[in-house]
Amino acid sequence: MNLPKEISDYCPKCNKHTKHKLKHFKPNKARTLSWGTRENIRKHKKGYGGKAEFIATVKKQNKKPVFLAECEVCKSKHYFVIPKRMKKVELGAAE
Repeated sequence: MNLPKEISDYCPKCNKHTKHKLKHFKPNKARTLSWGTRENIRKHKKGYGGKAEFIATVKKQNKKPVFLAECEVCKSKHYFVIPKRMKKVELGAAE
């Protein structure tokens, strides 16, 4: 799917529709002290526990694209999620 780099979207801080710049959202590294990371280390990586069984889960083939929208007026940022699953998203191809 092709998306423009600039869209008109609602800004919660300005309380009106303004122009927003879009860029792809990429999550940072996971926290080392979070509960899920500690559980994974405890179950699968620590000690002589033998071979731990991973629960087989079927992964989805594609994800819902998440963008970071930055308001051009007040520079505040919020998420812009397209609620459909798609394999490929391009920014700036359709203008």
